[in-house]
Amino acid sequence: MYNHSLIEKKWVKFWEENKTNKFIDDPTKPKYFCLNEFPYPSGDALHCGHGTGWSNSDIHARYKVAKGYNVLFPIGWDAYGLPAEQFAIKNNQDPNIFTQKNISKMRDQLKEFGLLVDNDKEVDTTDPKYYALTQWIFAKFFENNLAIKEKSEVNWCEQLNTVLANDEIIIKDDKMYSERGEYPVHKKLLSQWTLKITDYAKQLTNDLEQVEWPSADVQKQWIGVSSGVKLKFKTTVENINIEVFTTRIDTIFGVSFIVIAPENDIVNKLTISEKETEVNKYIDLTNSMTELERKENKEKTGVFTGSYAINPFSGKKIPIYVANYVLNNYATGMVMGVAAHDQRDFDFAKKFNLDIIPVIENTSPDCANVSDGKHINSDFLNGLNKEEAINKATEFVIKNNLGVVHTTTKLHDWVFSRQRYWGEPFPIIYDKNNNPKLVDLKTLPVTLPKMENYNFSKSADVYVNPLEHAKNWTSVNINGEIFTRESNTMPGSAGSSWYFLAYILKNNDGSYTPFDSEEGQKRLKRWMPVDLYLGGKEHTTGHVLYARFWNKFLHNIGYAPTTEFFKKRIDHGIILAEDGRKMSKRWGNVINPSSIISSHGADALRTYFAFIGPIDGIFPWKSSGVDGVRKWLDRVYNMFFNNTEIKIVDDIKLIDQKLNIAFNKFIKNVDTHLDEFKHNLAVSDMMIFFNECNIYKNIYKEHVKGFLTILSFFAPHLAEELYSHIFKTNKSIVGEEFPKYDDKIISLATFNLPIQVNGKLRATIEVEKTISESEAIELSFGNENVLKYVPDRKYKKVIFVNGKIINFIV
Repeated sequence: MYNHSLIEKKWVKFWEENKTNKFIDDPTKPKYFCLNEFPYPSGDALHCGHGTGWSNSDIHARYKVAKGYNVLFPIGWDAYGLPAEQFAIKNNQDPNIFTQKNISKMRDQLKEFGLLVDNDKEVDTTDPKYYALTQWIFAKFFENNLAIKEKSEVNWCEQLNTVLANDEIIIKDDKMYSERGEYPVHKKLLSQWTLKITDYAKQLTNDLEQVEWPSADVQKQWIGVSSGVKLKFKTTVENINIEVFTTRIDTIFGVSFIVIAPENDIVNKLTISEKETEVNKYIDLTNSMTELERKENKEKTGVFTGSYAINPFSGKKIPIYVANYVLNNYATGMVMGVAAHDQRDFDFAKKFNLDIIPVIENTSPDCANVSDGKHINSDFLNGLNKEEAINKATEFVIKNNLGVVHTTTKLHDWVFSRQRYWGEPFPIIYDKNNNPKLVDLKTLPVTLPKMENYNFSKSADVYVNPLEHAKNWTSVNINGEIFTRESNTMPGSAGSSWYFLAYILKNNDGSYTPFDSEEGQKRLKRWMPVDLYLGGKEHTTGHVLYARFWNKFLHNIGYAPTTEFFKKRIDHGIILAEDGRKMSKRWGNVINPSSIISSHGADALRTYFAFIGPIDGIFPWKSSGVDGVRKWLDRVYNMFFNNTEIKIVDDIKLIDQKLNIAFNKFIKNVDTHLDEFKHNLAVSDMMIFFNECNIYKNIYKEHVKGFLTILSFFAPHLAEELYSHIFKTNKSIVGEEFPKYDDKIISLATFNLPIQVNGKLRATIEVEKTISESEAIELSFGNENVLKYVPDRKYKKVIFVNGKIINFIV
């Protein structure tokens, strides 16, 4: 059993002293940008999610280096977040102390994994040099009218005094709570900075075709672009009209009611006095529900406003209801109820005894008919199918000025303000009339002031942001005119929305080359897009969407060279606890990778993460599996250090030809598996070849080098130790090229086996020369043509001559 602790520390030190991982841009080589999502330095120990993600991306980066690519494989820190803010409030200390301490701790933990990363390329979103560019990008959004301040409904947490993003919220007992601290969260209308991501909804949807990503359809559905008609309805309330968006204008003659979201401003105007108490009570009830609860609520509820709308096609009066299954943040917050052809509308109509008018033939009275068919009860649309009726009805709307063609989306604009200290300051100041304007961009960054108190304050139910306490900071004198700084800060997702570009712009001295410089554009054109982006599936509708938006915006204004920031994304798998549940401190089933590195070594853990299954799979942790991998690495070590029966020879003629064939097959297979990210099969390839080596007395030295090169992707410390010992070199194995294979040699192990049925040739298949009769029979029946002549695999006799022929007598 080798001393993993001694060996791994030795080679980590060697890599640092010899700058083995130093990134050098070599334009003579093809580029490869391998990116793993950068972590948040929470202060907690690394978890298995970090381990499997970084191990698999490092394996791929090392593989690409060996294949002759100039590989950029960086690391950084998504460092703004609530934990640091809460630390600052609790201890009245600068949150940067907490943040930098945690970065240092996590950097040391990741170093244990033996990653091929250059720390000079490291980025930190809290570094003023970094967020100067974050502020610069926001300024460009502002200049292009994509950053505006407006009132919007937000997730508000009283205890944390801040807006929370959806991914910062957990649902318990159908109620919203902050992920940090599990404090209650409710909806609130606030004046906030908003990024107009909905302006990019179509582009974000259409351009998903440019990327290779299994979760692309999930993001596409989340964006939810829909095309249809925004239709005007007059109402029985004087001077009040409403607009309803519909993708099914062809069903207009089947409308029997209108439903409006309870929080829609127009509800009060449409509610008659006799219904005010009932409607207001219902609105209060709805405000206590989460959006998810409203979407999933199967029992339909609602209240009649007492007002009616006039169908613009038929002239019929239809009642207007308030109901919680309609959401105000989608389209106009109003829907036309077509009970015969929408199940939710059908259930609502049944509950409130409303008309159900079929306008598609073959509609059952027992459920909604959502299929296509000829239109009925629809005046001039009768006899038309869905597409024809939509087109004709839309023409009628436009011709008679009843509405407009419209595209809407499920995607909401991005609420971009947080009422915290610990975040990027906005490069915004306000004049005496409260009009926002940009600071002089040459003065960036706008840095955070030192504070005596990092908490918010409250006076007469008015919350005061922490930064408002810094009077010398908030007040800005420009040529005698007093301006006030924006006291909100940006969300943590700001810095993570462009960090892939930051790695390219980062200089060795810690500075960043500007976007609008010749050198910056040269680098970005050379290195973008990211070739492989590995990360968590949970970021599909959050981080990845926001990052695509920022990159597209920068592309559209001429600063990012590609419309998409990555070519291929793999959502890495999940390692469950040994009991099959998600790892959680609450259940006491968390596996700390550092403890496994201490007991088994980083190489064993890295190889286990690769071997456990497909890169995107979900697997329970198996301690026995780590034990097994460690035992195999011990066998590898012992064969080259302690085995006197096996000799490493310089002349290939001194080894058995079968081992030469096995090596070439090994290299071909492992090359395919690594290229396809099938790391588990690549480990299996290594194990199979290693077992072959143990059969023979002589092993060719170049084959050993090839094996160790492959091993170095998975177990770099052990591979370096063996490489140094066998080849008597002080050079790193990282410089070794990927071994070559020869198909001609591989073909020596196979032959074409003719398959006859009653003496007539029916097929020919390539098989191993060592094939047995039973294997030949099984492979023969894998051929469709053979099965045609041997029905049900029934035959009287088989004649098998190894290396020549197989003949079935039927």
